[in-house]
Amino acid sequence: MENYAIEMRGITKTFGAVVANKGINLNVKQGEILALLGENGSGKTTLMNMLSGIYKPDSGSIFIDGNEVSIDSPEDSKKLGIGMVHQHFKLVDVFSAADNIWMGKDKTGFALKKSRYAEIEEIARKFGFDIDPKKKVYNMAVSEKQTLEIIKVLYYGAKIIILDEPTAVLTVQEIDKLFGVLRRMKEEGHAIIIITHKLNEVMDISDRVAILRKGEYITTVNTCETNEQELTEWMVGRKIDLNIDRPAVEKTRPLLEVRDLTINNDEGAVAIDNVSFYIRGGEILGVAGIAGCGQKELCEAIAGLRNIQKGQMIHKGENIVGLSPKAILEKGISMSFIPEDRLGMGLAPSMSIADNMLLKNYREGKGPFVDRKRGRADAMQIIEDLGVVTPSAETPVRRLSGGNVQKVLLGREIKAGPNVVITAYPVRGLDINSSYAIYDILNQQKLNGVGILFVGEDLDVMMALCDKILVLCHGKVMGVVHAHKTTKEELGLMMTGALDLSEKYEDKPAGIAKDSLFGENKGKEE
Repeated sequence: MENYAIEMRGITKTFGAVVANKGINLNVKQGEILALLGENGSGKTTLMNMLSGIYKPDSGSIFIDGNEVSIDSPEDSKKLGIGMVHQHFKLVDVFSAADNIWMGKDKTGFALKKSRYAEIEEIARKFGFDIDPKKKVYNMAVSEKQTLEIIKVLYYGAKIIILDEPTAVLTVQEIDKLFGVLRRMKEEGHAIIIITHKLNEVMDISDRVAILRKGEYITTVNTCETNEQELTEWMVGRKIDLNIDRPAVEKTRPLLEVRDLTINNDEGAVAIDNVSFYIRGGEILGVAGIAGCGQKELCEAIAGLRNIQKGQMIHKGENIVGLSPKAILEKGISMSFIPEDRLGMGLAPSMSIADNMLLKNYREGKGPFVDRKRGRADAMQIIEDLGVVTPSAETPVRRLSGGNVQKVLLGREIKAGPNVVITAYPVRGLDINSSYAIYDILNQQKLNGVGILFVGEDLDVMMALCDKILVLCHGKVMGVVHAHKTTKEELGLMMTGALDLSEKYEDKPAGIAKDSLFGENKGKEE
């Protein structure tokens, strides 16, 4: 009988009437990378949270190196050599990299040892990481924070590493670097479990793939003996077309023109530097860039939620900079904003799905009371149309999985009937089935003449879905490229500033005003 690093037998976990895991059997070998696949709500993170000590199974057994164990807390998990890197990082922003690691050390005492920097540097060097142990977390890029989280679990001696959506906000080059580190850890004998929805990454990095569906274990297969289509069918239970449509729509005049926009971030530094582009009806304009390159500030400024230091946003010849979201609406722009911070900015986490539906239009009521009946009806329609997994429309959104939270937010914003949609990472954390449903919704909005600004992270998706892609690097435009004419490598080089095509590609719409940023242009666009 093979001795596994981890073996889970008959694991069941329920939350009230919801069965998150039902009789799950799962095993991982030493020196192996196991990919864990499943739709949103299939129980992947719940299962891993029982290994990390956040939850305790209702029934079933867990074995580490052949010995049955009881994991009652994260501390128990840590002592057993299990480390989990969560999708949302658990770091203290004002601390340095070394101090974020050191503060969890047993019996550290009151004095911080200078040797802690050398210790962190040594373990980073061993696995091929590049990190400054003295750097404050608030100054780190997302990829650096993720590196810190991995070093943290390695520092405490973890031999079993669990990674939840580790590539969600990384560039192609950063993903390649991460996978190189994971392969090195595998050679060192670590057992690695990676939760991801990106099937191309599953095929690239994993040795075996385990599939869950609706809380139940389906199968485990050798990666070299399967393909993306087969994995999708196991996840969903039926065949799915993995092609993303890009319907052709007759080109219209710009709905919104952005001229020489400059925006500061929360620390007062320049986040967007003299950026110009336009959003046109019936077109999806993608925005690509390394996380933290100004995408968040750009979206918030267009939606009227952030001050603009310089520049204009022109709608029908009128500058709308400085207007509130309500005033922008009164000017004829019905804008929907789907932020990357779903629970912090997009939805009220403690309110029900039904009540969150009302946040968009409660001011439209004629009397002093809110029409909750309408909110419930809207919620039920979105639950049915988008397949939101929830006990009821009265469930607080904070109790939903990340993917289901995103469905609620997107459904509410689309239902408002916008003519401009600003969306940041709309399929982050969503499974294949749900992601393609979102792409279909966006394409339908495009066919309806809506202009869409799509901030994304998966370059394959952006190249298939978007008509054009604007690339940012440190807040500057590196170019606007036609999606069907570019490559991932070209986009990656632009995102890192190694390639500047801002002069080569001039994004000039036909037939707009003479005083436009784009000048007089009577010819047809390519």
